[in-house]
Amino acid sequence: MGSSSPAVIADRRCGGGGGGLLLLLLSLSGCSSMDVLVPGNINALNGTTIKIPCAFTSCYKMDITKFAMNWTYQETVNDTEEMFMTFYRKRGMVALRSDRFGDRVMFAGNLDKNDLSITLSDVQIEDEGIYNCYVRNPPDRIQGQGVIKLTVVTELPPPRDSTIAVAIGASVGGALALLILSMVVVKCLRRHRKQELISEEKMEEEGKLEAEGVAEEETK
Repeated sequence: MGSSSPAVIADRRCGGGGGGLLLLLLSLSGCSSMDVLVPGNINALNGTTIKIPCAFTSCYKMDITKFAMNWTYQETVNDTEEMFMTFYRKRGMVALRSDRFGDRVMFAGNLDKNDLSITLSDVQIEDEGIYNCYVRNPPDRIQGQGVIKLTVVTELPPPRDSTIAVAIGASVGGALALLILSMVVVKCLRRHRKQELISEEKMEEEGKLEAEGVAEEETK
């Protein structure tokens, strides 16, 4: 990258001992740190066009004379980063010449809304990897970074059908209700049968007592 480009230089030390110093500087500045907002993972269907989102929040309004950002790509976290888009003061967001992407990358964001999203067309299996969105917005004292892992698939999984889940739930609920009703009916029938048996036994007992009474009268 030439000296005329204000592209951001990736700083890998943010996760190390420098993190505490950055927090101290932010607390002294009286302003919260910059946040870069990205999805952690994106699944893309081979051959389609996808949007790779990146936006940032800052306590300072963007000043294009000081603002800087890069989009970079790397196959794995251990590979060298390849810058494929950057910001120029006079030209705005510009896609850089890339053997990997050619002219398939375009800026799809809105700088006025701190939106730095891009689109990638005709997605290929080789596009799988890590996409880094670096942002620097002075006088913010830190460089923001968003990391997105892109996975390219040849077939997307079928979407979950909530109606099926509802139907299954309704069926289970209906079956449970029917079971409870059946148990209640059986219990009622058993109770009714028990009462009938008690009544029959009582009637038999009363009949037996009455017959014994008649027999006693006849013997007299």
